[in-house]
Amino acid sequence: MTPDLRRTKILATLGPATDAPGVLDELIRAGVNVVRLNFSHGTPEHHGARVAAVRAAALSAGREVGILADLQGPKIRIEKFAMGKVVLKAGDAFTLVCRADAPPGDATQVGVSYLGLVGDVHADDILLLDDGLIALQVTAVDGELVRTRVMTDGALSDRKGLNRLGGGLSLGALTEQDEEHIKIAARLGVDFLAVSFCRSAADMDRARALAQAAGSDAALVAKIERAEAIENLVEITIASDVVMVARGDLGVEIGDAELPGLQKKIIRTALEHNRVVITATQMLQSMVDNPIPTRAEVLDVANAVIDGTDAVMLSAETASGNYPVKAVEAMVRICLGAERQFDRDTDFEKAPRGLQRADQAIAMAGMFLAEHTKVRAMLALTESGGTARFLSRFRSSVPIFALSRHESARRKMAMMRDVFPVAFDSRGLPTREAARGAIRQLFGMGLLAETDRVLITSGDHMETHGSTNTLRLLQVGAGGSAEGMGEL
Repeated sequence: MTPDLRRTKILATLGPATDAPGVLDELIRAGVNVVRLNFSHGTPEHHGARVAAVRAAALSAGREVGILADLQGPKIRIEKFAMGKVVLKAGDAFTLVCRADAPPGDATQVGVSYLGLVGDVHADDILLLDDGLIALQVTAVDGELVRTRVMTDGALSDRKGLNRLGGGLSLGALTEQDEEHIKIAARLGVDFLAVSFCRSAADMDRARALAQAAGSDAALVAKIERAEAIENLVEITIASDVVMVARGDLGVEIGDAELPGLQKKIIRTALEHNRVVITATQMLQSMVDNPIPTRAEVLDVANAVIDGTDAVMLSAETASGNYPVKAVEAMVRICLGAERQFDRDTDFEKAPRGLQRADQAIAMAGMFLAEHTKVRAMLALTESGGTARFLSRFRSSVPIFALSRHESARRKMAMMRDVFPVAFDSRGLPTREAARGAIRQLFGMGLLAETDRVLITSGDHMETHGSTNTLRLLQVGAGGSAEGMGEL
């Protein structure tokens, strides 16, 4: 009997809590598939040390673990207060000073990092500070000053974030610092590069050009966290490799009530366009301080899994929380529980028509057969991982074992739902012998058993990207041999 495989992938943010001796190894053994480096914090040296630690821990555990570098982007923040913190009262006047030489803040005013704010806001606009905990209503724009009235009581401290309700701030997605961080990420050999606050496909195209110029082949992740990104969702999705439902700033800009529906829309759009999708932000937030999640958090994660997300992400829970390993273990339990309830009756009526690529056509044919022929698994002999990604876009009842000789491809596939990357070198082997060798290897790993039937996708030219053009049905024989049942 082959083992029960978790199909939804887990992305965990690294930070001080994961730097403690042994914690990273425990996280990977617990089930982390991809780790996140938050480039909003830390130095290149810190990031480099964490990359080296992840690669060593993954090698020791015999696991494929991807690394995602998350660019800071143009996060708008207030500047510092003279006393570090102030208390604001509803009805008070409060001024945002859009000047480079703004004085230290107090209970009446504070500087802002984005000096162009004066050109983007108007009277009656609502500005939200500290993830929406403090609301300000703009009363006037006076030269370099944005005058507001406080709408909610609360304490406000240094460098808290600032958003405009409904979006509309015009600053671009990539800062000069981001451009330098892209070069650092390229040198570190990260597998994914996340672009924060993207507004359009042009933002993603620019990020891709900068990454390629720096020598990086990282998959691009579009973080959907601006109201404008929702308006341009399809074009951003097409221009990206992965889409992230970044619920923190997105929830602030569009309002909490709109967030659940938009999360489902983003996941659905990503799947329809053959892109990988991550659901992120505060999924198990209570586990920063507590060893078990709330029931509401369990339902939140489970609903994302049932909606078809490829991966769920932990942020502060693992980066700075008191229970990083328990948070991952909880996420594993929730994902497995939700997957047992997952409706995997694939609706091929919704499948794309007029396919131009052979590998996409083979993938769709393979998943159709998997649903109508009793097979244990799909096997994808792949160079780049493209066929595995196409296969994983269908809600199937069978796992997808993706065999590739390229470490980079295997680490990217670690983010894909239903896909289990395996190191396998098919160079020099005829396609039939490569297929039989793949079955022998998976049998030896305990992933296949005698009499299992499998579907295998491969290409006539095994070392060529995008060459998948063959689908075979084979049965596992005695000792892991392969018995032919037909070439399709």
